[in-house]
Amino acid sequence: MNATRDPLRRITLLSRLPGLAVAVLNVLLAPTLVAADAPKDAPAAAGALVPLVLKLPNAAFKGTPKDVPTNSYTEPYDPDKPRPPMMVPPGLNNIALGSKVTCSDKNVPADNLAKLTDGDKEASDQSIIFLRKGTQWVQMDFGGPQEIFALVIWHAHNMAKVYHDVIVQVADDADFVQNVRTVFNNDQDNTSGLGVGTDREYFETREGKLINAKGLKARYVRFYSKGSTESALNEYTELEVYGRPAK
Repeated sequence: MNATRDPLRRITLLSRLPGLAVAVLNVLLAPTLVAADAPKDAPAAAGALVPLVLKLPNAAFKGTPKDVPTNSYTEPYDPDKPRPPMMVPPGLNNIALGSKVTCSDKNVPADNLAKLTDGDKEASDQSIIFLRKGTQWVQMDFGGPQEIFALVIWHAHNMAKVYHDVIVQVADDADFVQNVRTVFNNDQDNTSGLGVGTDREYFETREGKLINAKGLKARYVRFYSKGSTESALNEYTELEVYGRPAK
């Protein structure tokens, strides 16, 4: 073992040296000793990532879902295996709050759309909004370019179900023509016409669907869906987007 990394051996070594030699050796060993003896709870280095903390709603059902039609690319449902935390830069905010929310179903009133960012994620009828059948979307305008790191979708977790054609895209314009990028797409047969997806379908749970956006810069985000194994209607309970103003 290197004597410079062992405080006990250092003391023994210093006790055998004359005064001047001790002083010189102390100067030479100081950086090594500080590193070796630094407290384990020292502040993280600049740029370090932290776990994204999410407030989850109560569970609405328990046990393994039964008689829910799935396919070969549906994620297995394991209620005893909590989702691992996503690591993100510190200091992110839920930029969905205060964003302008619109949707493709013009029959949905503005006060219903406001429910998507009101913080109520519980599996109650009052928390869920409904969009008509077919491929529909909900869109957010952040008012300016943002660095987006994480998105969370709660469609409706009031019972075991799998949503179809869940697609998330970001763009630089409200019409989704300029610089459109796909963040998530589990439409593996391209029935919604937005490209063949490579992501997997999943069971709706209280955890919501957490998607890593990896710091993409965009002003607008769209969330698509096309019904579920339980209904042809499109249900949404809450949407969260974690990011920060783009530099």
